[in-house]
Amino acid sequence: MNLRAVIVDDEPLARQRIVDLLAGEPVTVVGECEDGLQALEAIGRLAPDLLFLDIQMPGMDGFELLSLLDTPRPMIVFTTAFDTYAVRAFDEHALDYLLKPIDADRFRTALARVREAIAQPREEWAARVSALLARLDQPSTRPPQMLRRVVVKEPGRVFFIDTREVDWFEAAGNYIRVHTGTESHLIRMTMQALEERLDPRAFVRVHRSTIVNVGRVAELRATFHGEYDVLLRSGAKLAMQRAYHDRLRAVLGDF
Repeated sequence: MNLRAVIVDDEPLARQRIVDLLAGEPVTVVGECEDGLQALEAIGRLAPDLLFLDIQMPGMDGFELLSLLDTPRPMIVFTTAFDTYAVRAFDEHALDYLLKPIDADRFRTALARVREAIAQPREEWAARVSALLARLDQPSTRPPQMLRRVVVKEPGRVFFIDTREVDWFEAAGNYIRVHTGTESHLIRMTMQALEERLDPRAFVRVHRSTIVNVGRVAELRATFHGEYDVLLRSGAKLAMQRAYHDRLRAVLGDF
């Protein structure tokens, strides 16, 4: 079976290394992409069987790209320069990864695993990807990396919102609603994973369902029994739970 592959890596030499290693293999490279946004468009248009995906890329990392792909997703072989980067998660969920610089023998082993996986029911592969994404939402699995932009996927477009422009984040079922001024957008992420990746000097959780941009806070208004409402410069009023008072005090000072 001849496979159609897309290579996603911001380093031209890394992409060329994969192209060279594929010489003589029953795999056709139908696309090369240097960033996640470009890859998202190419994957939707080309519908490849196999994706060689770099983990660390500017703007959108490999995990964020994977979470935005529509199902059925292509088979994924991750590439990374960091051997501690979620390797346990890959192993547990039978997804393969290649360490840079990529070894030729290890590359052939990865292709063999891909062929074995493709022979399995598509539903089984989809379940493995879902399990990986759920695992990567755990802070102990993902390496610490401050979130500078959030990726919003809407019908017909994908765009980025700088976290500095966000007023507050609000839990919305399996999603998070990102509030910016008079607009709001949904992203698929857990509150725990989001909180772990935001700068704690700039964003504070004030409620089980709310994380606020401290720079947007205009006033704290006492309600009853020592509780407060958080008033933002936009005029929005957010409830703060007593359990989260100390977190806001640590950033704003005593109140």
